[in-house]
Amino acid sequence: MTDSDEETRDAAADGDDHRDDGEGHEPHREEFHEDPVGHTRATAGMTVSELVDGYGDAGIGAASVNEAGDVLAEMFANEDCTVFLSLAGAMVPAGMRRIVADLIRDGYVDALVTTGANLTHDAIEAIGGKHHHGRTHDPEKSLREHDEGLRDEGVDRIYNVYLPQEHFAEFEGHLREEVFPALEADPDADGGDAVSIADLTRELGRANAEVNERDDIPEGPGVAAAAYESDVPIYCPAVQDSVLGLQAWMYAQTADFTLDALADMTELTDLAFESDDAGCLLVGGGVPKNFTLQTMLVTPRAYDYAVQITMDPEATGGLSGATLEEARSWGKLEKDARNASVYGDATVMLPMLIAAARDRVE
Repeated sequence: MTDSDEETRDAAADGDDHRDDGEGHEPHREEFHEDPVGHTRATAGMTVSELVDGYGDAGIGAASVNEAGDVLAEMFANEDCTVFLSLAGAMVPAGMRRIVADLIRDGYVDALVTTGANLTHDAIEAIGGKHHHGRTHDPEKSLREHDEGLRDEGVDRIYNVYLPQEHFAEFEGHLREEVFPALEADPDADGGDAVSIADLTRELGRANAEVNERDDIPEGPGVAAAAYESDVPIYCPAVQDSVLGLQAWMYAQTADFTLDALADMTELTDLAFESDDAGCLLVGGGVPKNFTLQTMLVTPRAYDYAVQITMDPEATGGLSGATLEEARSWGKLEKDARNASVYGDATVMLPMLIAAARDRVE
């Protein structure tokens, strides 16, 4: 007889067997509570909010989406909560630009942490450029031949989105004519020679808004412009890892212009430090996610709300897949914080969650 068999026999002898005792008595259960799974409805005319509410009856991913919608709605409804939005990935080229800009303009976001890539593509659309529907491959060509052809045609591919390369030349002109000179002529408020990245993104938003209106661009002025007009700071901790950062470096070679990568830390930390409550919406991972979460390590508080949208698994040990429970162990979330993670494509999940949360709040 194995040790396992011995333990099972002993447990049964002690009356701890979880099987029915034959007399209709239910076993003692610490974990289980009666809460039957229901069945979500999908009917014509129902709202996104109603669908997300219905997900609460279901299990697996649907239940997580419902929980995330609840946390997000509570966070948005809390007028004392300072909301940090972390935006990684190619959210602007993928068509999420208006959702983010509307959140900022409507007062749901107090600080944005994003990539230089998102800001680059946001500015390209603000000054008249467009991203276009494309395809990941041509069935009549090899994968390599497909992208070699795009290279020859001067078209950049972001999965199934195309962007003509001439838009980057227009973006460079926009920076050199509308953005960088103003920063070079007007150093930061402390009189230092270096410019903070937040100052750069603020000036970018101003320029995007002005050119968009002046040139009567059909597309809206976008994310950076909304942040500038709403006095919402944009932090871009890895700005060097983008065409925006590359152009800033090139401009600095021949101009009295320098970016200070550490200058934003005080401003961001002060914002977190002075918050009554704090919450974060983390779209994707990478540098924006960690920069947003680590802010709480130098404050006496932590996030009271957190919602994460990711496609990365936690088993690799990478930051992008790290759970919010793991973040709690670091002191980035309060022990009693409300948090939820949704695993899926952010271009699908973000609009759904925002629509549901805004419907509940408004």
